[in-house]
Amino acid sequence: MPDKINARRFPRSKPFEFLVLLIVAVVVAAGVRTFLVQTFYIPSGSMENTLLLNDKVLVNKAVYRFRDPARGEIVVFEPPVGWGIGPSEQEYIKRVIGIGGDRVVCCDADKRITVNGHALVEDYLFPGDAPSDEEFDVTVPAGRMFMMGDHRSDSADSRAHMDSDQGTIPVDRVAGRAFAIYWPSSRWRSLSVPSTFDAIP
Repeated sequence: MPDKINARRFPRSKPFEFLVLLIVAVVVAAGVRTFLVQTFYIPSGSMENTLLLNDKVLVNKAVYRFRDPARGEIVVFEPPVGWGIGPSEQEYIKRVIGIGGDRVVCCDADKRITVNGHALVEDYLFPGDAPSDEEFDVTVPAGRMFMMGDHRSDSADSRAHMDSDQGTIPVDRVAGRAFAIYWPSSRWRSLSVPSTFDAIP
C-alpha cells in the first residue's frame, strides 16, 4: 500500500492576495487605456448638441492603427502648435469633414458645405447655426484632415487657422475615435457617422 503524501499547506495571506489582484488590475487598466480605449470629457460647447459640456465619451485608440480617420467621424486629436492651445486643454474633439485629396468648399448656392462637389446635409449642427459664416475653398493635403465642430458659431476649428496648412491637421496627431457617450447615463448613445457622408465621391 503506497505511503500517503503529506501536502504541506502554506497559509494564504488575504491582504497579500488583494494586493496582487490590485496590481494586476492596475496594469491591465493602464494597458487598456494606453492602447485600446480611453475616456475623454467634453471641455467646451464646440460640439453641441452632439456632445454637451462635461459629457464623457469613450475613445477607441486602436482603430487608427489599422486605417486613417474617415469623413464624418468624431475624433480626439492634439492640435498643432499654431492653434494657440491653452494650458487647460491638451486635446481637441471635432468632426472630420475632409480627408487627404478632398476639396472642401463653403458654400454652394443653398449655403451648404460641399466636399468634392457633394453638398452636406448637416442635421447634426447646433440649432440655428449656419454651416459656416466664413467662406473657404480648401484642398486637403495628403495625410491631413479638415476639422469642424458641430456648433459652428462656437468652434475654433480649421476655419480659424487657415494661415497654417489651410487649417488642416496631420493624421498622426489623432489620438482616437470617439464612439460613444457613456456619462451621464441619461445621455448614453453611440456616435455614428451621419449618412450625408456616404455619398461623397
